[in-house]
Amino acid sequence: MIKRSLFVLTFSVLLLTIGIAQDSGKTGWSFGGIPAVAYDTDTGFLYGAILNFYDYGDGSLYPGYGKSVYLEWTRTTKGSDKKVAFLDFKNVLNKGYRVTVDLSYLTEKALDFYGFNGYEVEYNSLLTDDADDNSLYATRVYYKHARELLRTTVDVQNKLPLNNARWFAGIGSYGTTIGTVDVESLNEGNDENPLPDSVNTLYDIYVDEGWIDSDEKEGGRTNLVKAGIVYDTRDNEPNPMKGMWSEAMFLFASSESGAYSQYVLTHRQYFTLKDKSLSLAYRVGMQGKLSGDIPFYMLPYVHSTYKTTDGWGGSKTLRGILRNRVVGDGVAYGNIELRWKFARFTLANQNFYLALNSFIDGGKVYQRYEYSTSSVIDLLVVREDDTFHIGYGGGFRVAINENFIIAVDYGMAKDEQDGSSGLYIGLGYLF
Repeated sequence: MIKRSLFVLTFSVLLLTIGIAQDSGKTGWSFGGIPAVAYDTDTGFLYGAILNFYDYGDGSLYPGYGKSVYLEWTRTTKGSDKKVAFLDFKNVLNKGYRVTVDLSYLTEKALDFYGFNGYEVEYNSLLTDDADDNSLYATRVYYKHARELLRTTVDVQNKLPLNNARWFAGIGSYGTTIGTVDVESLNEGNDENPLPDSVNTLYDIYVDEGWIDSDEKEGGRTNLVKAGIVYDTRDNEPNPMKGMWSEAMFLFASSESGAYSQYVLTHRQYFTLKDKSLSLAYRVGMQGKLSGDIPFYMLPYVHSTYKTTDGWGGSKTLRGILRNRVVGDGVAYGNIELRWKFARFTLANQNFYLALNSFIDGGKVYQRYEYSTSSVIDLLVVREDDTFHIGYGGGFRVAINENFIIAVDYGMAKDEQDGSSGLYIGLGYLF
């Protein structure tokens, strides 16, 4: 049964995508795009689009590309906003430098927040269920807070003497503003089913109890530098059939509440089960704290030598599991996926393939985020250790010219403490 509080209409219009994807013999620039439409009772109608441009140069690089420009813009009628520009240039100055730039401005009126350390905190879906016969209902935004983020990162890679190895270095700046949910703003125009205006959210409770430090509760600015090495033997970056992609990275950051450092280890490997059609891929990784104290608002980021992902749980890490459900100083995770390209064809001078995938995702907090819990209330169930959060499901892909890949995944959570399920529509494979 679809809840009134969340009725997702997000979709990709494949015929429109086919119609606007343009290419000239796999040379020069090509682009594709998908629209985004969604509706949520509390945040309003969402509208926008995702575009991805590729430069194939003289065609000798195909199916590889020389440049990629990814643009995403979505907005809701209640003020949530997402503007992203991600640039990937592979041979800057003709010296082999790969430069990636992320420019993102995100305004989220209701961002997921489930506390720290995974299963340490009980998730109770009844607190957000506004059914008439539910006496436990508090507010649909109980597990939410507001966040505004301005993120800028610049990363550079180039070859090392060892075959297929590269060095990596990068800088980044995160300007974060945090606050409680603005219920008055979300209730504007929602006279039929308004949010209660006098209920504390879980974030409010954490602030009131001192579990979120007073100097962090409203966010702050964090500047960071990254360095590491990459080993990459993939035969095709968007969807490899063979090879591996491994990285080791160290991150040093300075925030308004102090300095800290982290390490990131990630290994991905790809196996051909049937030539050009069936492959098995897996990813394992861990990200942990080396020193200092990480501000709570910097915990959910998954760092990589290619692109930073926002959220342990959800579309880019653990599908089927609530976004930001698995948050701590150190998180280990893994994904395994079977990918089948079951049809290939050419249409309007474009190369297409259709694919199905099945997956299992899992992750857990192995390094606890330390905070004072001396006054634990009934709504929190503190457990000594986190255990693995498991999600599983399947998906569908439409690929144009090997690189522009429309992705639809549906994931389900094994444990109701991680939610129930999620539908994810975007671009590309998970890894």
